Amino acid sequence: MYSFLKRPLTQFCKTYQRGISMPKTFPGYLWVGLMLAVFLSTSNDVLAHGVTAGDKGYIQEIVGVQILPFIYLGAKHMMTGYDHLLFLLGVIFFLYRSKDIGIYVTLFAVGHVITLISGVLMHISVNAYLIDAVIGFSVVYKALDNMGAFQQWFGFQPNTKVATFGFGLIHGFGLATKIQDYDLAPDGLLANLISFNFGVEIGQILALSVILIAISFWRKSGSFMRHAYTANTVMMMLGFLLMGYQIVGYLNS
Repeated sequence: MYSFLKRPLTQFCKTYQRGISMPKTFPGYLWVGLMLAVFLSTSNDVLAHGVTAGDKGYIQEIVGVQILPFIYLGAKHMMTGYDHLLFLLGVIFFLYRSKDIGIYVTLFAVGHVITLISGVLMHISVNAYLIDAVIGFSVVYKALDNMGAFQQWFGFQPNTKVATFGFGLIHGFGLATKIQDYDLAPDGLLANLISFNFGVEIGQILALSVILIAISFWRKSGSFMRHAYTANTVMMMLGFLLMGYQIVGYLNS
């Protein structure tokens, strides 16, 4: 167990030993989430995440180095990126020290930068719906990790730093796949991509600041540990919803 997680998770386990505890086998709500994702695949609507239609048209018209517009677009992407923000909420949920938050957010950001820039420059892409379904799964994974599910079910704790970096790679790859559909002009492409990533980091800092302020007040209320399990269950179900919506898009594409 990582030392900085020991205190909050010990409190978390003690709280739920008096009430609801994590089952040692796959819980019923996990199967409900899987069934929900499958059920959504029969729907005709899909909730897609990426660059808006208006921004897409603007991006396609840009020629040459445009640093400020791409910084703005990157910040807007992160501020409205519910999948990214849900995952980062899960990452920092039990992190109390600023140093630990900085390390994990940086790992995610580095992974995101690597695959976004390399994916676009090297023209590496996969089906956008499938990669977004995996991004939805990253939210499910982190919620289950926060609930101690992997220790209960499999008897081991996955390396949280490796997982955060790995999912950062996947999140960046998902956006790289979408950007390649917009036929960016090669003139100034690298500078624009770097500017976009810089904007993503600005948006990430702003969004995380709001999240940290809110969760800090919640922790002081005394109800944090009592409702932490429920909050992560909701987070997990939202991850399944994201997966289901993307499965819809894949099957209807």
